[in-house]
Amino acid sequence: MRFLFVGDSMTIGRSGDFTWRYRMWQHLEATLGDGGYAITGPRTELYDTEAGAPLSHAYGDPSFPAPARRHLAGWGEGWLHMAPVVADAVRAARADVLLVSLGLIDLGFYTDSDRTALNAREFIAAARTANPHVGMVLLPVIPNIRAESDAPFAAECDRFNTLLAQAVADLDTPSSPLLLAPRPQGYDIHTDTYDGTHPGPTGEHRLAAAFADALHQAWGIGGRYAGALASA
Repeated sequence: MRFLFVGDSMTIGRSGDFTWRYRMWQHLEATLGDGGYAITGPRTELYDTEAGAPLSHAYGDPSFPAPARRHLAGWGEGWLHMAPVVADAVRAARADVLLVSLGLIDLGFYTDSDRTALNAREFIAAARTANPHVGMVLLPVIPNIRAESDAPFAAECDRFNTLLAQAVADLDTPSSPLLLAPRPQGYDIHTDTYDGTHPGPTGEHRLAAAFADALHQAWGIGGRYAGALASA
């Protein structure tokens, strides 16, 4: 089974981060190891905040193996940016399952909830042109600190999550299943992020747990997340 991580700045991470991708890799190693899975994708870098570009390979754990660092994530990239490139990435990576965390940057800077939801639908359709049997686990938007003081933005986040859930219900098929992951259990932007948006170590675990538990509960893939704070 070949997994492709798709996301924005919360997924690519910055220099020095472990990333939730690393936490998920540890989980996959524990539950699907011995050749039972692969992590795929066209990119391996972290975002270098000083250079303002994805140039860093300085992961929090230097022993994080290079093949497991692969992803399709970008700082400042959302559904708008990923919909046009996902088909090529899925085709080249031969991805079976996409683990997707997108939408916050779209709503914050690029598109309203309606257009963002349409871009999500275009992303799903494009991925299926490359693999008609691809499965996708989609994480709802986690409103960041801006939503605490910007009521219209908070409302757009809530509306998009409703539209995303509707898209999953509309487009889910037996041959290409879609799964809406739950909001990470116990996730608190004041303690699980370093700036009100991007996950710190505890947030990384909670994000990985949301994907891992959704895969296990809905599709019987792997097991329940056993990393730190999974049940906190």
